[in-house]
Amino acid sequence: MKRVLIISPYFPPSNAADMQRVRTSLPYFKQYGWEADVVCVDERRSNMVQDELLLQSVHPGQVIYKVNALPIKWTSKIGFGSLGFRSFWFYLRKVNTLLRKNKYDLIYFSTTQFPVCALGAYWKNKFGIPYVIDMQDPWYSDYYRSKPKLERPPKFKTVYSLHKKLEAMAMKKVDGLISVSTSYIDELKTRHIALKDVPSATITFGAFEQDSKIADDNKGNFNSLLLKGFTNIVYVGRGGPDMHTAVTPVFEALKRGLTDQPELFGRLKFYFIGTSYAPEGTGTPTILPLAIQFGVESMVIEITDRISYYHTLLTLQQADALFIPGSSDPRYTASKIYSYLLTQKPLLAIFNKNSNTVKTLSECTQNATILTFDNEAPHLANAVYQTLMKWANGIFVPVSLSENFEEYSAKNLTRKQTELFNEAIKHLETKNPND
Repeated sequence: MKRVLIISPYFPPSNAADMQRVRTSLPYFKQYGWEADVVCVDERRSNMVQDELLLQSVHPGQVIYKVNALPIKWTSKIGFGSLGFRSFWFYLRKVNTLLRKNKYDLIYFSTTQFPVCALGAYWKNKFGIPYVIDMQDPWYSDYYRSKPKLERPPKFKTVYSLHKKLEAMAMKKVDGLISVSTSYIDELKTRHIALKDVPSATITFGAFEQDSKIADDNKGNFNSLLLKGFTNIVYVGRGGPDMHTAVTPVFEALKRGLTDQPELFGRLKFYFIGTSYAPEGTGTPTILPLAIQFGVESMVIEITDRISYYHTLLTLQQADALFIPGSSDPRYTASKIYSYLLTQKPLLAIFNKNSNTVKTLSECTQNATILTFDNEAPHLANAVYQTLMKWANGIFVPVSLSENFEEYSAKNLTRKQTELFNEAIKHLETKNPND
């Protein structure tokens, strides 16, 4: 049995999207010949919404090591509030100790807290252990360079430059890449010649049916966020200006509906929940201002505060229909896509035509309304209008899951991860044939 040391700064009970792959893969690693230990940051330092129910999905015997992190109130003042920067030194010390004491065949970074990934090169040089990086988002990207200053993240220039250097360090020595998007890997291989022969695989997040049962078993713990007397259409996930291309045709259709048939379309209520990563009560709405521009704000509720993972699942189950908007950036992949599909609720999804999510939705579902756009999406308003007309009239066609859905199960996608692990080990052996 091989052993992998997983670096995942966020881990239950912290409710972060980037730990979901690790959490839903852990039950299956042993079936494919791997034992997994996890090193995460103490949840008291994570500055993330906590969901104690997430712990119900983690086996009690799972080996978990926790590290400290600098207080965010100190580091955020100089533009380094991310958990990756705050925990960097503590990861260095803890993992050094673990690698001296235990035998591991591989180190696996599965996180969007990318600074810690740069430690892979150090540990490989010091201990000779190969490492794999899971690229769930771009590490550093030119995406915001052409954006107005108001749309850029804080301290963009400084952080951009540092991330660029850290990415180069990590990619120079990495033995394998996993990503939710093929384009992420393609971009990395274009930037870094050292990646030319490095094994890679595009693996999405997996469907984990156990979560639906946990949500249902604990539904009494959550207050409903949905108003009675309306047809409630729900999206739970981040907002942002890059979502406006997908959301605009919905608001155009609502505006038309209010003009043509105000009583009928007045029954619809759209919810955008958990749209900001800011601390509770401090988030800035990014969807409601767009609704105001179209004069449909009475039909839209935006809740910037993030809700717990199982509150999310329960809210999706309580909805009459679901909406998933995609980013104007085609590399974006919706992390909760399978949570939506497992509800089998009527679904409207609008994504960039080059997003991997379009392929997933098309292969896994029947009866979902899947619309795509290039750079703009004004032509979609009529198709959206027809869907909303049906929902306003109480005509709901549930999504059905195709036979292909099993290919996207957490179990099957864990198998694909372990196949990449084995390739990464061979990659190191090939480069060091005498070791």
